[in-house]
Amino acid sequence: MPEIKLTNVTKRWGKFYAVDHLNLEMEDNSFITLLGPSGCGKTTTLRMIAGLETPTSGQIKIGKRVVFDSEAGINVPANKRKVGFLFQNYALWPNMTVYQNIAFGLSNRKEEFPEVNFEVRTLRSLIAALRDGREIAKLVEECRDKRGKLDMDKVYLKLIDNYMISIYTAKTLFGYKIHEASDPQAAAAKKTQELQGKLDGILAACKEKGTELNENSEVIVNGNVLTTERKMTKEEIDLAVRRVSRIVKIGMFMDRYPAELSGGQQQRVAIARTLAPEPEVLFMDEPLSNLDAKLRLEMRYELQRLHVETGSTFVYVTHDQMEAMTLATKICLINNGVLQQYNAPLTVYNRPNNLFVADFVGNPSINFVEGKGKQEGDGSIVLNIFDGVKARFKPTEKVDLEEWFAQRDRAEAAAEAENQERLKDKKAVEKGNKDEKFKYHIAKVNEDDYTLTEEPAITNEDFVIGIRPENIRMSDDEKLEGIIYGAMPTGMESTVKLRIGDYLLTSVAFGGTIFQIGKKINFGMAGRYILLFDRKSGKYIATGELVIE
Repeated sequence: MPEIKLTNVTKRWGKFYAVDHLNLEMEDNSFITLLGPSGCGKTTTLRMIAGLETPTSGQIKIGKRVVFDSEAGINVPANKRKVGFLFQNYALWPNMTVYQNIAFGLSNRKEEFPEVNFEVRTLRSLIAALRDGREIAKLVEECRDKRGKLDMDKVYLKLIDNYMISIYTAKTLFGYKIHEASDPQAAAAKKTQELQGKLDGILAACKEKGTELNENSEVIVNGNVLTTERKMTKEEIDLAVRRVSRIVKIGMFMDRYPAELSGGQQQRVAIARTLAPEPEVLFMDEPLSNLDAKLRLEMRYELQRLHVETGSTFVYVTHDQMEAMTLATKICLINNGVLQQYNAPLTVYNRPNNLFVADFVGNPSINFVEGKGKQEGDGSIVLNIFDGVKARFKPTEKVDLEEWFAQRDRAEAAAEAENQERLKDKKAVEKGNKDEKFKYHIAKVNEDDYTLTEEPAITNEDFVIGIRPENIRMSDDEKLEGIIYGAMPTGMESTVKLRIGDYLLTSVAFGGTIFQIGKKINFGMAGRYILLFDRKSGKYIATGELVIE
């Protein structure tokens, strides 16, 4: 499967930038989730890669093939990009059966296919199935009802799935009546001898004509597989439909109509239809949003399994950070059309690039605490938090704040200079939806109307500390004193609101402990994954411990 590379891809309507100079590399066989709030540019990015939306500028490559290049004038249409697209609504034809829905796209497909001797392929499949006559008899007999009558739909399905053959080959195999013979093995051996003789005759005739057949029964001329532009045969279509129905486990629903299926079953049909043409890349635009919570969880496991079994590159759009965390090999987090972070899920969670990423990823949400302080000689940072509480932040890795601030200023100056230089181009359009500084939320008992509050003067001594709920430990040994402001037990864990002064913190306590609202409690910050951010830029500085002094 190919990798996907986006270089300076931009999509705008007038001055509104849906996607702003996006650079991205999606590795072969990866599961990438495009994550972000509604309207951030996720679906637009997906549609541009798939060819359903034309970028304003930039380049898109799928594998070694350039499918879009604004400067070179290349724009390969969607049906030529060999990609599959699974939409939010399943878009199943209500007047078609499950089989017809899956097969619909295949029956209209016309492209270069290998020349295949289908008679030889069928003979080989039958000979392989007839190796064990007793197994055939057993499979058929398992399909009798209480009255002893054969359920032919079950018989054909058993033969199809067990021997990976088409419905046409399954009917031929059943027609040999191996299950009715007194000695099924002998009957199968006799039939095998007859079919083998026929096969040998066809292979000999091909050899006389100067052609050969490989193990897939494809025609070989001068050492190369002979290809021709044609449509798929009924046999090929059926094999493809049966293959994907096995993958998503809907083989028993082939004759049903979409209205006769549950939401989860309809989802499986939509996935099967997308997989049937064997796309190199599979795009999914919030495909689970119409399902209930329990079914969504089950389908997440199914998508994980599908990714492994198909070996395809999956690109998945969602605004549900839980889906992104559980499914992805990498998360691409976007806000206002701008890439915020592109990393493995746990990296995004434990080392977010900025305050927006930290706030967006995690449930319950991260706690933000403002602090003021300076770095000391040993590298630690002494902070004043919660209006008078002294704390010391100890970075896990060495960090020189003076150098960090200098690099920040250089990077911002370079970005601004680059933007000004770009705007000198007569074709350049200034971004109307400006990138605003993320306004993080400090939870308080009595919250001010921030729209009426003047912004304070921010210096290099101002920081924001990010504390995940699981890193707040409630224990009599801890130094901070608080009050239980609220508690929500869920069985395995409880989400607890702690009040310290006028501030509120969210904690997660594992186990079946019952918390009494209004009770005084001691707590502290545990672990080495406390996050330190620069308040001025909102960027991540370091991870470390927070010790209350």
